[in-house]
Amino acid sequence: MFNSQVVENALYILALLNPASKVMFLSTYDPHLNTKQIFELSWKSSIAALVMLCLLAGFGELMLSRVFKVDLYSLQISGGMVLFMIGWTAVRKGRFLKKNDNAWGNTSFTDLSLVPLAAPLIAGPGTIAAAISSTAEYGLSSTSIALTIAITINFIIMLFSPAINIFMEKTHLLGPLIRLTGLIISTVAVQMIISGLRSIPF
Repeated sequence: MFNSQVVENALYILALLNPASKVMFLSTYDPHLNTKQIFELSWKSSIAALVMLCLLAGFGELMLSRVFKVDLYSLQISGGMVLFMIGWTAVRKGRFLKKNDNAWGNTSFTDLSLVPLAAPLIAGPGTIAAAISSTAEYGLSSTSIALTIAITINFIIMLFSPAINIFMEKTHLLGPLIRLTGLIISTVAVQMIISGLRSIPF
């Protein structure tokens, strides 16, 4: 059911999706991407990530407990640690990607839309952990709607990556925005770790 909780969950997931990293990837990719190529990469990666996250939201906890013998709080803690490292790198260095992270050579657009865009840039460890945790707390339908809203907003932002990057560079806001986003992501990661620790049965 669509309510304030779904909106709040969607915004939380959107923060974990980290649209700024996708803006950087698409706008600084070498060779330069045209509008058609950005659209192709954006919709393919968004659909792939949405399908992946919805499947993990529905069956992730079952797979973790039955197949891998892993508890949900373990995923929350490990996902939070990885997410914190990403956010902390952005705070310290002003970028989410290493300088050679977008040097994918002759990789096809389909492959590029899956790796690294769909995973891990969109469906990363933090987002996966959040999707599974959200299903356990709010239900699959609510989580699926929140995921769809968040990824749709992220998709729209990806389409405007070149324009956003140019505006940010002209106004000198790109660096501060990346660091601010990194701080938010780090904070969310710490909270995810704390929630996982609280869930451990002592």
